[in-house]
Amino acid sequence: MEGNVKSGAAPGTAGTPKAVGIVWACLALNTLGSAGAKTVVPLPRSLIQMVTMGALVTAFALALALNPRLRFRPSAFLFLLTLLLVPSLISSVQPDVGFGALFRCARLTLFIGTLWLLSRWWDGSLTFVRYHIRMYFAVLVLVAAGLVVSPGTAMPEYYGQRLVGALWPLTPPQIGQYAAVIIGLTVLLLLGRRTTGAGAAVVIVPSLVLLAMTHTRTATLGLLIGLVLAIGSLILTSAAARRFFAWAVVCAAVCAVVFSSALRAWFLRGQSQENFANLTGRAKVWDALLAAPRTVGEEVFGMGLGDKSFDGLPIDNSWLAVYDEQGLVGVTIVAAMVIVLGGVALLRPPSLPRACAIFLISYCALSSYTEVGLGDASAYLLHLALAVSLLAAPAEATPPPPAVETPRRRIPRWARR
Repeated sequence: MEGNVKSGAAPGTAGTPKAVGIVWACLALNTLGSAGAKTVVPLPRSLIQMVTMGALVTAFALALALNPRLRFRPSAFLFLLTLLLVPSLISSVQPDVGFGALFRCARLTLFIGTLWLLSRWWDGSLTFVRYHIRMYFAVLVLVAAGLVVSPGTAMPEYYGQRLVGALWPLTPPQIGQYAAVIIGLTVLLLLGRRTTGAGAAVVIVPSLVLLAMTHTRTATLGLLIGLVLAIGSLILTSAAARRFFAWAVVCAAVCAVVFSSALRAWFLRGQSQENFANLTGRAKVWDALLAAPRTVGEEVFGMGLGDKSFDGLPIDNSWLAVYDEQGLVGVTIVAAMVIVLGGVALLRPPSLPRACAIFLISYCALSSYTEVGLGDASAYLLHLALAVSLLAAPAEATPPPPAVETPRRRIPRWARR
């Protein structure tokens, strides 16, 4: 994307050090996780955790070096995210919770601290959008390389022949999420004429192929609904958005008629109607989690940060995961984060950064129903932080100090002769 983005298209880019992109990439690397599919070369989980945690420590140290005077751009999102540490710590310091919860609290603290340090460069420009696309496109390149090296490992039977990471342990929902997010952002950049058609195709086409191979319904619906809302916010001010929206409606109608059976088969993924109705078994886990007995303290502050599972089964719902780990206080704070971001996005005047923010917020809100991550250091929090950077008001340039006029020395008449 870097070579295809028109120069001068994003104000504020020149004032952002290039090392800030490295910090953002390290944050994204930390959120890749340490558990997932089997890889071609087995990677010990301890080694993966060392890499991801090392990336987070590196991100914090580098951000601190770039911002030694601790200049921040306060925002309601960062304040609420910092406030989320309170129920996380209260629930994690219990003796029966274990050391892992405190470790996750320390990780979340470093993650939030790095975002505070980076907030100095949040000015409403598209700088961090480009960082986001480059990082996750590099991850997808790694996934594609694993597919070429070992197709059997990349499309395993235990995942229903859905695409996984063969070189780094990534699950189909993760790959689908990364592909959907960068497709949506790239489409919006193309509509805003901030990239060329060839540069956009390099990102969009292979990402669409990988998204289809993951059979991830949540990411696909999030991409479509997020783009509809984002492009809809540009319709009144952008002729390109109106043309794209019209063509998209026509193409969607044609595909729905011609490929209806194929689309239905892809969407069901070979599951029965009963299995599809209870969301591939998720509903049973949710019912058991809500029915589990809890003390008043556990109800209010949660059970401590964990691996987002209940009785060994994944929760796969951000709101229930936050309720389980950070209690009703955590759910209230996370809901306030999403509501505040959505309200700020609606109040901003139409623009390309606002459309990108609307896409990210709507995607995360929709995905939260079947994915986890809104209450802990994750790619979803990074998406929302990117939305905050897009909604930030441009920093006002500091005016130069007024020139001080030097009083003119009066020359006596006798000296003029």
